[in-house]
Amino acid sequence: MAMVSRMPIFLCILVTFTFISQSTAQPGFLYYFCMNDNGNYTANSTYHNNLNTLLSNLSSNTQIDYGFYNFSYGQDNERVNAIGLCRGDVKPHDCRSCFNDSKVLLTQLCPNQKEAIGWYDNCMLRYSNRSIFDTMQASPGFYMRNNGNATDIDQFNEVLRNLLDSLIGQASSGDSKRKFAAANVTGPGFQTIYGLVQCTPDLSEQDCSSCLVGAISEIPQCCDGKKGGRVGRPSCNFRYEIYPFYDATNVATPQAPASAPTVFAPPPSSTDALPTEGKGSTSRTVIVIVVPVIAFATLVILICIYLKIRTSQKQIQVEAENDDAIGSAETLQLDFATIMAATNNFSDAKKLGQGGFGSVYKGTLSNGQEVAIKSGYMAPEYAFHGQFSAKSDVYSFGVLVLEIVSGQKNCGVRRGEKIEDLLTSAWKNWREGTVSSIVDPTITDGSTNEIMRCIHIALLCVQENVADRPTMTSVVLMLNSYSVTLPLPSQPAFSINNRSLSVIQSGEYVPVAGRSDETNIQSVQESVNEASITEPFPR
Repeated sequence: MAMVSRMPIFLCILVTFTFISQSTAQPGFLYYFCMNDNGNYTANSTYHNNLNTLLSNLSSNTQIDYGFYNFSYGQDNERVNAIGLCRGDVKPHDCRSCFNDSKVLLTQLCPNQKEAIGWYDNCMLRYSNRSIFDTMQASPGFYMRNNGNATDIDQFNEVLRNLLDSLIGQASSGDSKRKFAAANVTGPGFQTIYGLVQCTPDLSEQDCSSCLVGAISEIPQCCDGKKGGRVGRPSCNFRYEIYPFYDATNVATPQAPASAPTVFAPPPSSTDALPTEGKGSTSRTVIVIVVPVIAFATLVILICIYLKIRTSQKQIQVEAENDDAIGSAETLQLDFATIMAATNNFSDAKKLGQGGFGSVYKGTLSNGQEVAIKSGYMAPEYAFHGQFSAKSDVYSFGVLVLEIVSGQKNCGVRRGEKIEDLLTSAWKNWREGTVSSIVDPTITDGSTNEIMRCIHIALLCVQENVADRPTMTSVVLMLNSYSVTLPLPSQPAFSINNRSLSVIQSGEYVPVAGRSDETNIQSVQESVNEASITEPFPR
């Protein structure tokens, strides 16, 4: 009887032990996705066998010790492509162990899908029947947060933003084996903030930076004001906490950009004792700090000289071309209140003409001087309802910034056989995580982070809802301070431009929703005054 009473207890202990052992050996993913868009495979099919072979080779490969695997196996439609990425501080043995867990669990959770992705703390594994190499992909993704609230949220966000911005530059400039950076800083209340960013090393520097900037822009909706958070994407990820979550002893010093030659220091001689070691370290620090500062200052000076020369040349050219038609031309910089008073609040009676780039008004200043005031980009609230405010000026500034960054006119951006306006193109690429594709390829000297930030700010300026647009004071602050957390932009407003004029003249006509044909045609009539001078200034 005693033996019988002990049996259920023994079985219960055995079952519990087995369950615990299996859970420990096979932990669950943080997140995973089984994609159905690219088809399914059947058990023991060619694709299934290729997948098993590829994943076995990936997890058993001991030659790679830097945590990045991009392998393919099979031919044509049965070809399998896989990417494995371990967190940059994870040691090779732990990395391979993570991939072993990943390949077992991911194929169990997604038993038929040809494309799947799963994330552990230490690694990410994804495979597909389509090409996934050298391509930035922003979705599918996930985010997690620490439910504890940060103290002094504004200061916490400022310190966090500076930390992540510095890590983006370090990681994106990594080489083809490693695009990873981690560091910590002291936050409010003397607490330490730890941050980590990483991209798959097959990305270009620009794509890596763009992916991380997009991921970090999700902080307000995922973990704003929280002590910790993370966002994971197929091509990049970041995490921050107020406790050490990575192995600081295994975080290598950020390497130089891939384009720079690798320099190996000679071994120390017997005369290099302890006192000179500190001196050598100081010298390296000085070089790291001073060289970028000098290079940046030189770049700024050269840009200023170039712009000054170019402006002078354009002014001389304009004066020469219009010498016979215009005896004296002067462009004034006036505040918005003065312009409204001069045009009687942009009265129709003051309108001289209207073209694809906006309307031209006759204005009379307080001293009796008559001026022509051209609005070049019309905000939709003015174009449709005649409502004009300082936020309309912000809209114009946003369009101007997008034109400068993209090198494209607002009238249209060609994508193959398709032409769309600049705002639509910028917004579409922003949502798809490919906003770097609209950047003018001739811009080679600028910081990728600064360019992405300019696009982000420009999209905030051209939002459809007038109340959502920032003030120019806020815009100046955002442009000059990286500590300011940028909100996510909403869809931009409709843009009036000379694209409308060109389609009318060519016979091609696309009506605007909510407006009659007559209104559309009237809105693009040619300007009465064919000569105009435009000089954009910040207001």
